[in-house]
Amino acid sequence: MAFDRPAPDMTKLFAAWEAWEKGEELPGKVLANLKTAGLAEILAELKATGWTPKAS
Repeated sequence: MAFDRPAPDMTKLFAAWEAWEKGEELPGKVLANLKTAGLAEILAELKATGWTPKAS
């Protein structure tokens, strides 16, 4: 039985990041949450489209 990964969830990604910034979660838990919310897929798509961060 194959497992189809769900689409990335920006709400979950943002919530995981906010929890990290507030110190509410341990690093391992934050990384797990980012992974299951689809961060790898988003990063791959950004790389494939040639996105680069803007200078602030």
